[in-house]
Amino acid sequence: MSYILILLILLSAGAVIFALVRGLIAFANMEPDDVDADGVTASHKKQNEMMFARVKYQAIAVILVALLLLLAGGQS
Repeated sequence: MSYILILLILLSAGAVIFALVRGLIAFANMEPDDVDADGVTASHKKQNEMMFARVKYQAIAVILVALLLLLAGGQS
């Protein structure tokens, strides 16, 4: 069971890195002229989307680590 949790932790950590890199790329490719009707740039929308994705994947990783620690503590 712990091997599965470790694999899931690694996958969620990889998803965190992926979301972080996509957010940084959106930040680097910011074009101030590309605005919608609300005055928000497409780059800002993508940055916010990736930030929320990163936070979600980090929360999943933290929960999985806590679950792994609980299971490891119960085995001793």
